[in-house]
Amino acid sequence: MKASIAFVSLGCDKNRVDSEVMLGILREKGYGLVTDESEADIIVVNTCCFIKDALEESIETIIEMAEYKKTGNCKGIMVTGCLAQRYEQEIFNELPEVDAVIGTAAYESVAEAADKILGGEKNIKILKSIDENMDEKNASKRIISTAGYYAYLKISEGCDNHCTYCVIPKMRGRHRSRTMESLLEETQELADAGVKELLVIAQDTSVYGRDLYGKPMLHQLLGQLCRIKGIEWIRLLYCYPETLTAETIAVMAQEDKICNYIDLPIQHGSDTVLQRMGRKTSSTLIGEKIAALRSAMPDICIRTTIITGFPGESENEFRELADFVDKMKFDKLGVFTYSPEEGTPAADMANQIDEEIKQDRKNYIMELQKRISAEKCERMIGTTIKVIVDGKIPEDEIYCGRSYKDSPDIDGMVFFNSDYEIMSGEFADVKISEASDYDLIGEAVY
Repeated sequence: MKASIAFVSLGCDKNRVDSEVMLGILREKGYGLVTDESEADIIVVNTCCFIKDALEESIETIIEMAEYKKTGNCKGIMVTGCLAQRYEQEIFNELPEVDAVIGTAAYESVAEAADKILGGEKNIKILKSIDENMDEKNASKRIISTAGYYAYLKISEGCDNHCTYCVIPKMRGRHRSRTMESLLEETQELADAGVKELLVIAQDTSVYGRDLYGKPMLHQLLGQLCRIKGIEWIRLLYCYPETLTAETIAVMAQEDKICNYIDLPIQHGSDTVLQRMGRKTSSTLIGEKIAALRSAMPDICIRTTIITGFPGESENEFRELADFVDKMKFDKLGVFTYSPEEGTPAADMANQIDEEIKQDRKNYIMELQKRISAEKCERMIGTTIKVIVDGKIPEDEIYCGRSYKDSPDIDGMVFFNSDYEIMSGEFADVKISEASDYDLIGEAVY
């Protein structure tokens, strides 16, 4: 073993997949992997800086990990991910504890950077064109960091949408789909390793294949994924409403393995705000896509995300948003306050909104959504639902799991009792007897 390496992965699930690939590359190159940072010779921080809070968390984590140079075995700190891509020189200037920086398109060089650190080199910088395609073979080396029964499948990198508030295209490059063959091969390997729930992710999953095959091919990919034995649930995240096709909706409705669940980020419900955001959609189009989904799958669970306090958001535009949320009755909804990001058009727009107003508007939408969610949860009382078991709370002897309506880490839970022992990753039928604002409570039935 060359040396031991610990990983800290921040940000989104797409970042998590990158971390898993890097872990696999390091293991193949002879590095040992540890979970205790105090034991690591090298600590890798895979960063996020999508919004201000994420940037601050990344910097704080780097500083925290650097302390192990004094108190642990650490000989080097490596920074990867979006912060590394966006602020590579600033990192070396402001954080002298950092020994290596690897951009978002260069993570395949993680072992090379580790070798250089062990050789005594400092200020190592490895950046490549953010439009460069990764070697798809590296995906098969992934070390899954989730519970072994579910995993994320990243089907593409980058984004072509260029929303006025977003820095992703500058950090991740243009949209590049992976080949269908490589994704099917990786999914088969995941299934062989015991994965039962597959979460399909990308910056924008709905346009998968447009660059490779001349048109969106997400529907064909989903159909092929359903043929893989061992995979029981397929969950679809990050579909833009303007590019979600009728073919994708149809295959979701036809295939039993595909959960009747979709993450459909809309960001706002006012047409004028959507225009300033650079979104290629309207409230009418969003409403039509939601109607099409509910017509094809009456029990579909629709999750979305909203931004409050976008530059120039008037009281009337905010009211349009609130009315839209109330009308659409989303099953799940998350709210972010607008964060001005350096280098984006929105950061230079006039009429920036006061932070307190942003937060008040966020709170208003969340209270509105809490009532909607509570009503939807209450309707589940008396029904029996299929649940994937995530674990057991020992002190209460209560199991916890998720229905098809619940994505890991972001949605609610189902808590239930069982007369029989159930292992994590197994499925159970649970009869719902109680409901809270976001969670369900019940009893396993046999």
